[in-house]
Amino acid sequence: MNASQKYGRSLHAQISLGTTSDDRFMPNGYVKAFAEMSKLVLTEKLDGQNNCFNKYGVFARSHANASIHPWDKPLHERWELMKNDLGDIEIFGENMYGIHSIEYRQLDSYFYVFAVREGERWLSWEEVQFYAALFDFPTVPTITLKKALKECIGMYADENKVLDYWLTQNLGMTWLESVETPGLLDGRNPLTEQPCSEGFVIRNADAFHMNEGVISVATNEFNNLFKLVRKAHVKTDVHWTKTWKPAKLTDYAKYNWHAYEFLNR
Repeated sequence: MNASQKYGRSLHAQISLGTTSDDRFMPNGYVKAFAEMSKLVLTEKLDGQNNCFNKYGVFARSHANASIHPWDKPLHERWELMKNDLGDIEIFGENMYGIHSIEYRQLDSYFYVFAVREGERWLSWEEVQFYAALFDFPTVPTITLKKALKECIGMYADENKVLDYWLTQNLGMTWLESVETPGLLDGRNPLTEQPCSEGFVIRNADAFHMNEGVISVATNEFNNLFKLVRKAHVKTDVHWTKTWKPAKLTDYAKYNWHAYEFLNR
């Protein structure tokens, strides 16, 4: 029986354009709180399914039962090869096998790691990179930070303008302009083929627990990470489960994916 807890709720930055009526946003003071963290990580938010590998199986949002959707097939095949090596480690990432609202043309893997949990502790980004490499997965794409958030505090009275400025300095354009580009994995609207990306996640680079009282959020909400997403980024509908299409890996990535399976059987 599975004994792990599902992934917590990640809140939106106040400047995020959100997606649904039940989205929740960071409380006032969040930008200053993140600026006081020793180091931040800025990653591209990918448009996939949140999946988890642990010793009990492959899980989606709910950890009550293993995820058995047809678009989980490559992940189950990989889990069979790694299940005995996971121990108490739980690896969370984006399942990219089923195309959602964005089709990526430079996929290196069907699974991109964004977090690793051990017990109640979410591991540091350095540890996330270590375990991703150990199991031959990439992490979600990271954006090199040229300017620290703490250097921007005080530039504007409105903390959201501070965040917007910091993102612009590190992206080379506004974040709203950036989501109209193909991002780091050549994302495209599958209907129009126009370039697009989903948004960004900002997290504490150090290890943390889900809710440490740094920011006043609910017990099931993260206060060491938050996200920004483009307007109306979710375009899948009730028919998606019947009409979904599998994503394609680059030729080199396809070789690596199958090579891992061959070498670990």
